[in-house]
Amino acid sequence: MKIGFIGIGVMGNGMVQNLLKHGYSVNVYSRTKAKADEVVKAGAVWCDTIAECVAGAETVITMVGYPKDVEEVYLSDAGILKSAVPGTVVIDMTTTSPQLSKRIYEEAKKYAIPALDAPVSGGDTGARAGTLAIMVGGDELVFEKCRTIFQAMGEKICYAGRAGNGQHMKMANQIAIAGAVAGVSEAVAYAYSAGLDLEKMLETISTGAAGSWQMSYNGPKMLKGDFTPGFFMKHFVKDMSIATEEAGRMDIDLPVLGTVLSMYQFLEAEGYGDEGTQALIRAYLDPQ
Repeated sequence: MKIGFIGIGVMGNGMVQNLLKHGYSVNVYSRTKAKADEVVKAGAVWCDTIAECVAGAETVITMVGYPKDVEEVYLSDAGILKSAVPGTVVIDMTTTSPQLSKRIYEEAKKYAIPALDAPVSGGDTGARAGTLAIMVGGDELVFEKCRTIFQAMGEKICYAGRAGNGQHMKMANQIAIAGAVAGVSEAVAYAYSAGLDLEKMLETISTGAAGSWQMSYNGPKMLKGDFTPGFFMKHFVKDMSIATEEAGRMDIDLPVLGTVLSMYQFLEAEGYGDEGTQALIRAYLDPQ
């Protein structure tokens, strides 16, 4: 099967590598060609345009940055829906607005193009290892048709229901992460002020009820001042902003999400948006 893959960034790179390892033929396109160098060396075929990337592809996957990028890639005159042939399955794996995913689903129908929204969780580590959690919205028969593609990139593959539901499930994921990262940051700040051995503290409490992926993976990075992005802060701000908008639509109050979002927005405004989400510790103390 030939796959067109659009968006070769921190996540897209690992995802394409795993598709290639599973025997798929992959055309790739990205706004910055240099970002695709690694996957091209691994066997992917570079394309100069979206139209060239989707030509002959049975499935097209997108993993871009922001909702405006998703809208441009799918709905512009040079976009996927006007370039792909009827029957091509399109899968947006970007974390974006559930409302936009529904809109793309409805627009794609007009071109006889099945559309799925399939955001992921697991960061760059999961993308490289092929262990992503993938949350899929859209028609179930189309999801089943694409299951083996998802299995090439992830371990936990969940059908979430109708179009947009994959994005809603990802919002729930990001809301939970917001509280978890803040909890780890506050534990570190408290232990620092109490004069504890920070490494020993994390090693100890991570084995009990307080343990989490965020504590085990990002906690040590906080202590080292290692803010290399596994997931960009600026992208997490985007995700939390979408979650906040959706919560407003449903008329529910999420005070923890609101507080953590405001902290990240402050740090982004201070110039830390290209750092990883673990840089939230900056709002509490300088780990150096």
